[in-house]
This record gives sequence, structure tokens and C-alpha cells, in this order.
Amino acid sequence: MALRDFFISLSENETLSNTAQQYGLKLGAQNLVAGVTIPEVLKNIQELNANGISCTVDHLTNFVTDEVQATKAKNDILVMIDAIHAKEVDAHISVQPAQLGLDIDIDFCYDNLREIVAHAETYGIFVNINMADHQHLQKTFDMVEELTKSFTNVGTVIQAYFHRAKEDMEQFHDSRLRIVKGAYKESEEIAYQDQLDIDINFIELIESHLAHGQFTSIATHDHNMINHVKYFALENNIPKDKFEFQMFYGFRKDLQLELVRAGYKVCVYVPYGKDWYGYFMRQLAERPQNLNYVTKQVFNKKTNTVLAVAAGAFLLGRLTKRK
Repeated sequence: MALRDFFISLSENETLSNTAQQYGLKLGAQNLVAGVTIPEVLKNIQELNANGISCTVDHLTNFVTDEVQATKAKNDILVMIDAIHAKEVDAHISVQPAQLGLDIDIDFCYDNLREIVAHAETYGIFVNINMADHQHLQKTFDMVEELTKSFTNVGTVIQAYFHRAKEDMEQFHDSRLRIVKGAYKESEEIAYQDQLDIDINFIELIESHLAHGQFTSIATHDHNMINHVKYFALENNIPKDKFEFQMFYGFRKDLQLELVRAGYKVCVYVPYGKDWYGYFMRQLAERPQNLNYVTKQVFNKKTNTVLAVAAGAFLLGRLTKRK
């Protein structure tokens, strides 16, 4: 828990984030972030597509505090949508409302979201509206509900650790949903604290949406969960084209390919952009096994990228102090 809190605190450090941008995707971040520029990320998407894997693309933007920054984030996403269409890659968009001004003005944020969804619709590209902590939950769901009145290419995320998750899923059962366990620190009044309770709710949500909802994106790296879903789908005659397994870029590549070979849909969450540092640190914090996965993957490199796993932030901190 102390290590988790340490990495979370680093992810929220704007000074370290700004410093990290000067060094590009060094210190191991290239294992988790697909690139800084659009050409870089498109190259990685094409490689994933060549292996039968689709992608959901997220432009990383942190510390958005004014409308100018939010507008720039929106325009960057619009450019990526154009690039996805022009290159004809198998990818859709994931959007964080906070990067589009959710903490500035909700109407302003909604207008930005609507422009993105409308632009993506012209190309037949799906847009997933990501979720954050409880403070932003209802505001985001309200915007998603409004968008679904006009567009069919939009969906959202259900976080299994919230007590309200089943009600939220029922509200959006006609939408494409990504089901996750949830990663933010929430109080026991609004979220399950025990991992077993979260796992049980996670499975129940998946089974319900598979049986009664639309397309389901199942976000997990846990092979036990994946095997459960495979068995449930088989027993209930749920076709493989009605769901997909989603994993983070850089995680469990062998399992991704194994699932593709077995005929299952696999989608990789592909983050990119200069603001990679906060995302990188959150991935080390949000799941203990993430730290293990990254450690295994960077220890066998010929570089010193292990610094990025356990002490990359410390190194960046020292670099900052030297300036």
C-alpha cells in the first residue's frame, strides 16, 4: 500500500511530469506508452493490427486547468481521429472528460465531447468515454446519457468496485460498455474495499451485460477471469463477436496472441503523448501485479530501464533538482 501511495503521489506531481517530457519515453516508459507523436503510435497500432489485435487510443493529457489547454486536447484528439481514418487502422478512441474541461465547466466539456463524437461518427469510429473517481462519476454519466440521444458510436465504462455499478450498467445496457474493476481510492460508503467483493461484482456485471446488453469490453489481465468468461460464453451460446478482452499496451503480450489464435477478439488500450509520466506512474500504482508485469518485461532488456519500474521517478526528481 505504501508503494502504491508513493507512485500515485508521483503521478500527481506536475514538476516531475514536466521534467519527464524533456526526456521522452525513456526510463522504461516506452514499454507502456505507444509513442509521443501520431506517426509513432500509428506504427505501433499497425503492428498490433497485424497480429489480429484492435486498439483503443487515448491521448494522454494531464493538469488541464483552463479552456485553452482543454481545447488543445480536443483538437489533438480530432487529428488522431483523422489519422485513424486516413491510415485505415483498426482502432477507436478513448476520451478522458477531465482533459476536455470537466473541472472547468461542464457545458464546455460537453461541447468538446460532442464535437469529438460527431467527428468520429463521420468515419464510423467508436468513442469510449472513460470514467474517473466518484467525484466525476455522475457528471460524466450525465454527459454520456445526453450523447446517446443523438449518437450510436459512443459508450462508456462501468467500474465494478462502486456499489452503484449494477444500476449504472442497467441505465446503459443498450450501449457498448467497458467493464473494469476500478482503480481509484474510494470510501467504503460508495465502493467495495475487499478484493473478493470487487471480483464477484466484476464477474456478475460481465455476465449480465454479455447475456442482456450490447457489445462488452472486458478489461482484465487475469487469466482466471478470462477463463471464467470464456466458459460462461460457451455455456450460454454467446458468440465471440459479442465481446472482447481488453488489456493495456505492453502487458501480457503472449496472452493477447493466445486469445487471438483461439478466435477471441482482443483490444489493446494504447496511450500516447508527451504527458506520459502520470499514466506510467498510475499503472505502477493501480495494480500490484502491474509492477510485477513491468519488472519481468524490463529486467530482461539490455538497458537500465529497471530504474523506471522502481526508481524512475526518483531519478527524475534528481534531474529536476539539478536544474
